[in-house]
Amino acid sequence: METDVLILPETRHHTNKRRNPRGLFQRLPGKHSSWWIRYVDAQGRFRREKAGTKSAAIELYRKRKNEALEGKKLPEKLRSAAVSFKEISNDALGYSETNKRSYRDDAYRMQQLIEWFGSRVADSITPQEIERAIADAAESRKWLPATANRHRSLLSMTYRLAIRNGKVRENPVRQVPRKRENNVVARFLDAEEEAKLRAKIRALYPAREPEFNLALHTGMRRNEQHRLRWRDVNLRAGVITIAQSKHGGARHVPINSVAEKALETLVKSRSESEYVCLGSEHRDGRDWERWFEECVREAGIKDFRWHDLRHTFASRLAMAGVPLRTLAELLGHKTLAMVMRYAHLAPAHLRDAVERIAGTPTDTTTDTGASDTPEQRAVLLN
Repeated sequence: METDVLILPETRHHTNKRRNPRGLFQRLPGKHSSWWIRYVDAQGRFRREKAGTKSAAIELYRKRKNEALEGKKLPEKLRSAAVSFKEISNDALGYSETNKRSYRDDAYRMQQLIEWFGSRVADSITPQEIERAIADAAESRKWLPATANRHRSLLSMTYRLAIRNGKVRENPVRQVPRKRENNVVARFLDAEEEAKLRAKIRALYPAREPEFNLALHTGMRRNEQHRLRWRDVNLRAGVITIAQSKHGGARHVPINSVAEKALETLVKSRSESEYVCLGSEHRDGRDWERWFEECVREAGIKDFRWHDLRHTFASRLAMAGVPLRTLAELLGHKTLAMVMRYAHLAPAHLRDAVERIAGTPTDTTTDTGASDTPEQRAVLLN
């Protein structure tokens, strides 16, 4: 007699992990650990509150949820203290001084941000207010798009640090669009403008003329020149070493005869200082830039900044026929993209390129005999 055997599937015992009620948690596991609640208040802020026992936590959570639905504010003792923009700006400057090479620029730009928002509660500043403040300043102060973007970036960093420190909830700058920068046009001094500017420097700040010549004949960036120490200058070898350039690595700047004379003049007056330029000892000082701005203004030169001395250096090299690859190396650029703005000033290499096919025989069936008269050739040339 055959017997049918019914094989039952193996029974799996599922152990459901016990979950805490919604909005409740314990920071430390254990029977005697206090219970906390987590909820969103009427203003949309996440809150955590210690309740004690589990039953007390359940009751308090229900109460806070009802208060949020009714739009009630929390009791005064539970409200977080309002953090001013001035407070988070001080935190940002402290971080910048410790971690950034652009601290002096950050300190200068932060003055403008504090002027806008210093007394305001940091969490109350909206993206619309930030965008309007930047636009108004750009219009009234004739800011370039790059200048507006630098202020925006500093403001964004300030909020990012404040979020990390638990002082604000979100970064309103994320919703503010960056200005489109035009890096194609380079402003440079012509001979007449240089003569006017040099005359004003000699009249108002004669001790600064060697610094002006150094910038004009080395193409160093503003911060590179004003961080420059004598230990980085080798007059015998004719080279300046920038220990840490904008792109992070070291680079070497050759010294021509004009720059050498400027350095020899500076070393006589600055032998007691480790820095080459006046005012470089004071990290928060900007008088080295104000003197230049004053001279530019008195000379009647429009839309010209210290950084344009670097453009002038590059433009004059391009017009002297220096190859663009060499120009990129002298400026400290790793690619040719940034020096292509100077290509139109150095058309010789383009003419040389097309001239290579000038002697190549060309088979053409075009009848040019009708253009042999001087009058007709003049029309074509015009």
